[in-house]
Amino acid sequence: MATDALDNVSLDPVDGRAPLILGREDFRAVTDDVVRPIFEGPPKVWWAVLSFALTLLSVMGISIAYLFWEGTGIWGLNNPVGWGWAIINFVFWVGIGHAGTLISAILFLFRQKWRTSINRAAEAMTLFAVACALTFPGIHVGRVWVAYYMAPVPNQMAMWPNFRSPLLWDVFAVSIYGTVSLLFWYTGLIPDLATMRDRAKSLISKRLYGTFALGWRGSNRHWLHYERAYLLLAALATPLVLSVHSIVSFDFAVAQLPGWHTTIFPPYFVAGAIFSGFAMVLTLMIPVRKLFKWEHIITVRHMENMCKIILLTGSLVGYAYAMEFFIAWYGANEYERYAFINRAFGPYAWAYWTMVSCNVISPQFFWFKKLRTNPAFIFVITIFVNIGMWFERFVITVTSLHRDFLPSSWDYYRPTIWDVSTFLGSFGLFLTLFTLFVRFLPAIAIAEVKTVMPQADPHWHPADHGHAEGEH
Repeated sequence: MATDALDNVSLDPVDGRAPLILGREDFRAVTDDVVRPIFEGPPKVWWAVLSFALTLLSVMGISIAYLFWEGTGIWGLNNPVGWGWAIINFVFWVGIGHAGTLISAILFLFRQKWRTSINRAAEAMTLFAVACALTFPGIHVGRVWVAYYMAPVPNQMAMWPNFRSPLLWDVFAVSIYGTVSLLFWYTGLIPDLATMRDRAKSLISKRLYGTFALGWRGSNRHWLHYERAYLLLAALATPLVLSVHSIVSFDFAVAQLPGWHTTIFPPYFVAGAIFSGFAMVLTLMIPVRKLFKWEHIITVRHMENMCKIILLTGSLVGYAYAMEFFIAWYGANEYERYAFINRAFGPYAWAYWTMVSCNVISPQFFWFKKLRTNPAFIFVITIFVNIGMWFERFVITVTSLHRDFLPSSWDYYRPTIWDVSTFLGSFGLFLTLFTLFVRFLPAIAIAEVKTVMPQADPHWHPADHGHAEGEH
């Protein structure tokens, strides 16, 4: 079975880099490796992770139920920090979901072949992160029973949504983003669902996989329509990478509050979202590749390329931090200047410097090839990146609100146990969905991985490579 030792292989004579799929794999071997956890059952570690995730999910359920019973007063909200952990967690989870669309859509349009081993898991992660993100606006509006007012549905009171509200823009942006991401993910799954249908042993599995495979038979007509649909959805999803988190940033940027009303927020938020999203993909896939013995499919080359993107976007985020201070100084607005001095040296200085350390300093280790090709080290750094990106949203929200224009209203924001339990519970929702995904669906895009293998070359012949040709 493939191990990390396979990473030490000869370079590809065509491009001088390590091959995307290691070992002497053929089409059938790749299919066998990917579907093994589904048909042979997951290892015991998977059950432990699922149990842990369900425990956290139950904590979230209890927290939300108590919130509905008592109201938002159980949270640590105060005057002037009327936005607490709910908005912080919403922006955090929306950012986590950005890597899936970028890996799937933008890298597909740019014909980056290395995306094929990680795009399926990244797309699924996007959907699960969006589900976690939408939970928080749904519960922090207070009167959850009238949440349908946010939808542009005519009613007897002729009350239409306030389209001037950035929070309403979030509803449309994130729901469209989730819908397009779901269609994109499902379209890519169809050929692999047909493979699962053909390999399934039980009648129920055959019926379920067959139903969702939509009658796929792998004919030339099917592939032609599939490739057109996939390309069209990729083109639709690409602008969403830029627009969704830009709109989320407008929650802050269109306000008049010092520390928020700045035009740097949209590109700054987009870079940060890609930064945290790629970190979360690595956080998930490094253990998964080890657990399911996929080191020959998700190789060190894949992880190195992702580390380079994390290094780039982390540097952009660091540049944005510096520009915020420069703009505050150059704008000669005493309120703006105080807001940033307060961030760095006020009561929440500990949060600010945690953010800077995790988001700016930790990715700089990836300048060194030895470190960005070490899976254990990469895993540790990605944990720090995700911690730092949560603190970024905390710093932006809380430090700009806790000392506003009226000093008599200043206060120190502290979350309650219910803030913490709801946030931790959202990780339970995310992990539950992800563990079920890797158990019942192919976490690697089988059909796409085969396109980057030597056997996919029309001029490839088994006799020239010293082994028999594998089955498609």
